[in-house]
Amino acid sequence: MYPIIRKKELNPTVTQMEILAPLVAKKAKPGQFIILRVSEDGERIPLTVAGTNPDEGTVKIIFQIVGATTLALNQKNEGDSISDFVGPLGVATHTQGIRKVCIVGGGVGCAIAMPVAQEFHKLGADVTSIIGFRSKDLVILEEEFNACSNRLFMMTDDGSYGRHGNVTVPLKELLEAGERFDTIITIGPLIMMKFVVLTAKPFNVPVTVSMNPIMIDGTGMCGGCRLTLTQDGKRVMKFACVDGPDFNGYEVDFDEAMSRGRMYFPEERHAYDKACNLFGKA
Repeated sequence: MYPIIRKKELNPTVTQMEILAPLVAKKAKPGQFIILRVSEDGERIPLTVAGTNPDEGTVKIIFQIVGATTLALNQKNEGDSISDFVGPLGVATHTQGIRKVCIVGGGVGCAIAMPVAQEFHKLGADVTSIIGFRSKDLVILEEEFNACSNRLFMMTDDGSYGRHGNVTVPLKELLEAGERFDTIITIGPLIMMKFVVLTAKPFNVPVTVSMNPIMIDGTGMCGGCRLTLTQDGKRVMKFACVDGPDFNGYEVDFDEAMSRGRMYFPEERHAYDKACNLFGKA
């Protein structure tokens, strides 16, 4: 069992927890993830490592309450425990040789982008962060991004906070003004990452995307997290759990990934509604 040491609500639908998992805390790097089960009969879900404290032995996770399992996880409080917490899994974000980076995060994807930005800042890189949310009440981690960014651009779709517009607006402005980055790393909804890639393409800036497809075991055995990439003119299949989650954004078939990501929406909604009734949230 893995005790919950701290719990904090970041906004009405996003929660941060710190889990006591010393072995994971010792090994995990930015960009990697864990797979947890809330209870012994629960489903496995992947969550990105949002930070570690090796001295304390804790791992920070941030999750959005979107399905039955995240709803059940959110019912847990400090002092409670979860059944399984396995990791670190996946390949850590590449940082070597990168001196100037642009981090583009959207929504709860900012929870994944934040430790990456913090790592680059720790390594002495020049960090420009662009983060976007639908509205002011959904903003998370602004203080953390401020602390690790040389420049921070805050965007909201409705203009209720920061600048009005999506994350590609300041990115395009910077690139058109002659700004040059060693790489752009974008993490968020698939449609957002697709348009970040399209925005950067005319300027020939490398773009890394962090993919979060359907995943079950996290070891490459189930094939649920498969993605189609185009490499050297050929379509190849990769697995996000062992080959990623980071990929070259110019190679990813986003349309296929978005189609596969919608496959189980009806089942997920049914499970969520059932859980709501169970926890008296309906």
